[in-house]
Amino acid sequence: MKIVDQVAMLMQGTEYGDEQVKKAMTEELYARLLESEKTKKPLKVYCGYDPTKCDLHLGHTVTMRKLNQFQQLGHEVTFLIGDYTGLIGDPSDKDKTRPILTRQEIEENARTYAEQAFRILDKETTKIRYNSEWLAKLSFEQIIRLASHLTVQQFLSREKFRLRWEKNDPIFLHETLYAIMQGYDAYMLQADVQVGGTDQFFNIVTAARKIMTAMGVKPNIAICLGILPGTDGEMKMSKSLGNDIPINTNANDMYGKLMSIPDHCIPIYYRLVSTKTPAEVEEIEKRLKEVSCNPRDIKMELALNVTSIFYGEKEALSAQQDFIDRFQKHEIPKDIQTFEVNDGATILEVLVNSGLVPSKSEARRLIAQNGVRLDDYLITDTNLPIKAGILRVGKRRERKIVIK
Repeated sequence: MKIVDQVAMLMQGTEYGDEQVKKAMTEELYARLLESEKTKKPLKVYCGYDPTKCDLHLGHTVTMRKLNQFQQLGHEVTFLIGDYTGLIGDPSDKDKTRPILTRQEIEENARTYAEQAFRILDKETTKIRYNSEWLAKLSFEQIIRLASHLTVQQFLSREKFRLRWEKNDPIFLHETLYAIMQGYDAYMLQADVQVGGTDQFFNIVTAARKIMTAMGVKPNIAICLGILPGTDGEMKMSKSLGNDIPINTNANDMYGKLMSIPDHCIPIYYRLVSTKTPAEVEEIEKRLKEVSCNPRDIKMELALNVTSIFYGEKEALSAQQDFIDRFQKHEIPKDIQTFEVNDGATILEVLVNSGLVPSKSEARRLIAQNGVRLDDYLITDTNLPIKAGILRVGKRRERKIVIK
């Protein structure tokens, strides 16, 4: 692959909020790749992951997909587990102080991270490192020297810190150390490239590059990737918001949730989590603009592509057929669970007792939002007596109701 094509692929999905910064990063990446080709020395690329949670969703894999692209080009990739930075918690995208986790919580979460990452990364060539290797050894004097390279004004210019300052909400001193620690990570790894989300812009572009330069090494190139929206198409993907697509699920669930994303998110998902090249994504975007195009067909291609990454082509194709049977042909799935109820039981009772919803309040909310059907009949009354049929909640939860 020509270097110009490598740059196009590696910069796909990046966002900087400033065209001059993007232009500078693109030019630096081109020069570094050219140097790598001449010297036959692979670039050192890394991304850090704080094990604050043990279950990863598709949004977490955006940076892993980029790391894998570097691997495919023959570069050296390090998967850095932030067991030390995780003690602070990254405040980049937070409008309030993150709770400090215990070392035991960090270690428990870290155990599952690498295992899940290898669903995307090449296990044989990926280096696993922990930043406690060097951060735990820093003396107070060294921390002071590192801190001297950044100003309070720079920290307060960050959007989340600025908003908290304006609202008179607390900004704790330990939160400012996070960017310094991440900058030192880049220095210790002698990184050519650091991958992260746009919420990492300050940590990578400002802190890491400044610290590396001050310590006499060539600053790393920032690959800042866009944030993947959740299935609602609006908010950042998050388990707490219920708009996530977990990677430790099954092919049917992943395929179905990918089909539930709004049409306007299709290009974003193709750029951030698919295996498509920039040229292929450009062609897909052209197809979406055609009057004769049905976005559903392109979304099915996306769902198949992404599900194949995690579960293989055979399971992904099976999930696609299951989706077609359920939602296009309206066939009753063979593995549907049967739930027996007494005559006279209400819709509300059955929704909860069958496990379709966790609580009566959730059942009422879903009915109010037109999210519950019995066969093809839309349920609007929570106290309606249940009848035999297929009770559906949303697009993927269903029970075959049998009256005793």
